[in-house]
Amino acid sequence: MPRSIADDDLIEALLAAAVAAGRAALDVYHDRAGFTVTQKADQSPVTAADHAAERIILEHLARLAPAVPVVAEEAVAAGSIPQVGAEFFLVDPLDGTKEFIHRNGEFTVNIALIRGRAPALGVVYAPVGGVLYAGNVATGRAFRCSHPADAATSAAREAIRVRAVPATGITAVVSRSHSTPDTEAYLNHYRISDRVSVGSSLKFCLVAAGEADLYPRLGPTMEWDTAAGHAVLAAAGGKVLAPGGEPLAYGKPGFRNSFFIASGTLSPVPLAA
Repeated sequence: MPRSIADDDLIEALLAAAVAAGRAALDVYHDRAGFTVTQKADQSPVTAADHAAERIILEHLARLAPAVPVVAEEAVAAGSIPQVGAEFFLVDPLDGTKEFIHRNGEFTVNIALIRGRAPALGVVYAPVGGVLYAGNVATGRAFRCSHPADAATSAAREAIRVRAVPATGITAVVSRSHSTPDTEAYLNHYRISDRVSVGSSLKFCLVAAGEADLYPRLGPTMEWDTAAGHAVLAAAGGKVLAPGGEPLAYGKPGFRNSFFIASGTLSPVPLAA
């Protein structure tokens, strides 16, 4: 990354890229003629919105930091897998494609910068509802704001922070489309006062914003699914732990994640290594 680009400026550029990509995804989402859903080699669904959003993000990143490798979901699916070093971008142009297909609005645009195998910067944009989240892990600054896709500028930014563990019990967030029996068994370790099912990386953002306390993911994910939300949560004072209690790391073989537990101030029951 050219050191002439300060991280705060980089965050602004990533926010602009995410909104532009979200706008393209919404064009497909609201198309009265509908959209075609196809299957990738791994049997996961993909739409024109995934491709349009990714193309826009890649164009932004090529202008912004042409020397920094970009690992992007649809490019990887097409066989374009760059060599990465200490610094690279992870892009999920449309996280929650199943939610997009079901038209429930719970999909996001995710862009993250990885440094030294850890998320450094991340932005998450929910086009339906027009909510932006961002986090700078080094400075511990995380915020959210309203930015409708058709708006030229964002509303005022609200700092977000993880909350103290409620005495009455925790709020757990789980995947709307990918919950597993292992997840249900893990949740039995806790006194849970509320449970929220939601799609995409919004789960990380709810914990980061102090609206939930725990997000266990005992199912398969890829690094581009988690990096941006991880960055927002870490900047807001939370953590994402792999089995054995180590922080979830990036740049792994195949960019595949282990199971993980994301939490705020709660000290989670560790997963066995």
